[in-house]
Amino acid sequence: MSYDDQLAFKREKLRRILGVDVDVLPSPRIFGHRNRIDVVITPDGVGFRRFGTWWSVFDLNECPVFGPRAAEAVSALRAFMEDHDLKPYDLRTHEGFLRYIVLREGKNTGEFMVSLVTTAGELPDPTDYFEVDSIYHLINDTLSDVSFGEPRRFWGKEFITERLLDVEYLIHPNSFFQTNTYQAERLVSLVAEYVDGSRILDLYSGVGTFSIYLAKRGISAHGIDINEFSIELARRNAELNGVSELVSYEVKFDSDVSHLAGYDTIILDPPRAGLHPHLSKRLLSDGPGRILYVSCNPKTFKQDLDILSERYRLSSIVGLDMFPHTPHVELFSVLERR
Repeated sequence: MSYDDQLAFKREKLRRILGVDVDVLPSPRIFGHRNRIDVVITPDGVGFRRFGTWWSVFDLNECPVFGPRAAEAVSALRAFMEDHDLKPYDLRTHEGFLRYIVLREGKNTGEFMVSLVTTAGELPDPTDYFEVDSIYHLINDTLSDVSFGEPRRFWGKEFITERLLDVEYLIHPNSFFQTNTYQAERLVSLVAEYVDGSRILDLYSGVGTFSIYLAKRGISAHGIDINEFSIELARRNAELNGVSELVSYEVKFDSDVSHLAGYDTIILDPPRAGLHPHLSKRLLSDGPGRILYVSCNPKTFKQDLDILSERYRLSSIVGLDMFPHTPHVELFSVLERR
């Protein structure tokens, strides 16, 4: 589809789900925009799964949505595997060693990370093959077909960095970061534009993407996330950007969050499943005057909105095309207490 048709498709998708017309802001770049790809390694190929299958993989020769360094890294991987007789992991028999190669690139910094995910065992030194800033060996010795694992060791930098406008963030193999750097800059700017008041709660804060951006603008925020490692990175990101005195973080389940009445604005950026029912009840009973809801799943956003509409009205909403050439679309919305 042409890019104009893609945007029209996403506008229509949002209209069907939400029942209102929603503009979709185009991605500043529609190729070379992804800062992460997960490439599966199997006896049938090194690349991506065919649509609708878990077992069928086609070889990757290039990845235009990531950029030219994908082909370089996969070519280096194939040479590494051949020279050291490293066996790919068989998804059917669960035999083999190499499972994934995960590529992460700082689009605004140029820094590059390669993560090699394997079953238990020792990985030969890969530094002669990959000309990158950081290489990780991660162990996933379970039957779960996932592209992350426990770090065994790394070569080069412990972290690479990415920059959104004037803020730098540490990137680790197991940390989440918005996959479209260029559109993420627009997203953090929207959050900063619509934040109201001086007491800000950043729920599902992750590595501090929103709260640290706000702190660079003199706005204090408190972040909460279930992931202990993400909170550790958020604190390090605050230190990296010189805003440790303006932000604080804690590890907590979203279902356990309370005392919401003390905040002026709450930022919500939940996983695809949406808000925990206990949190929705808390927001209805003692939520703040304004909620900024960022969603990667319009269907669960609509479900949450239907619940919150008892006490909140939707005052603003816009789509952001974080994922060109896919049917997915991000939402940014502003909810005002009635």
